[in-house]
Amino acid sequence: MKQPFYLKLTLLLMIVGMISSCKGTKEQQDNYANILTFKPGEEAKIEEAFLSIKDSTSILLQAGNYKFDNLSIVQVKHILIHGEGHDKTVLNFSSQTQGGEGIRITDVKGFTIENMTIRDSKGDLLKISNSSDVKVANLHALWSQADSTSGGYAIYPVLCKNVLVENCYTEGSSDAGIYVGQTDGAIVRNCKAAKNVAGCEIENTSNAEVYNNEFYNNTAGFLIFDLPDLSKRGGKVKVYNNNIYDNNFRNFAKSGSFGTSWGVGNASPGSGIIILAASDIEIYDNKITGNNTAAITIASGFATDDKAAEKINANYSPISKNIKIHSNKLEMGPEFPKPAFEHRIGQVLVATQEQLNKLDPNRKFKRIPLIVYDGFSSNVLTKGTALNPDSICINQPEENLFVNADFQNVAKPENWKPNTDSAPFQCK
Repeated sequence: MKQPFYLKLTLLLMIVGMISSCKGTKEQQDNYANILTFKPGEEAKIEEAFLSIKDSTSILLQAGNYKFDNLSIVQVKHILIHGEGHDKTVLNFSSQTQGGEGIRITDVKGFTIENMTIRDSKGDLLKISNSSDVKVANLHALWSQADSTSGGYAIYPVLCKNVLVENCYTEGSSDAGIYVGQTDGAIVRNCKAAKNVAGCEIENTSNAEVYNNEFYNNTAGFLIFDLPDLSKRGGKVKVYNNNIYDNNFRNFAKSGSFGTSWGVGNASPGSGIIILAASDIEIYDNKITGNNTAAITIASGFATDDKAAEKINANYSPISKNIKIHSNKLEMGPEFPKPAFEHRIGQVLVATQEQLNKLDPNRKFKRIPLIVYDGFSSNVLTKGTALNPDSICINQPEENLFVNADFQNVAKPENWKPNTDSAPFQCK
């Protein structure tokens, strides 16, 4: 029987796809001098292979479930660790008896990990430090429970140069699902993050782009932080074409290193984007909806640390500067999420809404505006009086758009005067 043309075409495309896939795999393998392949049940051999790995090595972990204490690679070049798909190759660290991280990569030049799931370590799932030309792709990194027993970071490149994180999914991190810290040159794209305290965080990182991601059902969708006492200053971060929605989850950050005055424990449930003490940031063409405490928060180090001025140096300033927000879609629901009422910063934001409506009877029962600015400017340091000395530029069409929350006076109710005058902050 003669086959219909569309059936022949379908078969031809399938064959071409299979050939291309095989060719791609072969070309990838041909790029490495040493090619190792393992299957489940060979965990001891895999651990040894990681520890004794040589330059230019590819390690394939075939489909199946693996159980490890931890895996470590140090001081080599040109390394590929890959599985046969996030739904096929699964590395489980739930029975760890030693070590914190699931996988730790240190001082590697040219490192790629892709096509697998890693899960349930005691500490961070994947930590990559002091490395360059890093690629994390098609990786799922998650914890079974989204609570304070989870590790801090699921995907954690820090002190690196030239990092790409793409097509990944993270869940359950007690700090940030995708965290890029103290790094120069980073791209996070086409990723998803849910049920983390922060979906994604760019911290003290320069020259970064975050685009085409979905961050949802976290405490806060996306954070851009600069913190004190770190090795470098961040800046020049572009955030665009992301869908950041319904981030109203409770904050379950650990006490101690994560939950201190500087940590993500300060992120209020219901936060879309939080900018903290960061500079040279552009946020545009994003959908930021259903984050029911604030769509975007612009904050300074003074909002969380009354000693911030003492920590100023070449690598740190507590004031957010040169922030440009434009062409986003911003929407919020009719009420704060319940977890916000139980959170320290959340309670301040609830009080800000109440104070605004008290000071301006014409507002009646309006929600807190979409963009919240804590009101701490460089005037605090210079004793100046400029209305917008730090070049915050907002060009958004929404009503009830902006509030200067006047956090400097929040502890003195008689002097606390949040206001919605956005004119000084509109892009000129």
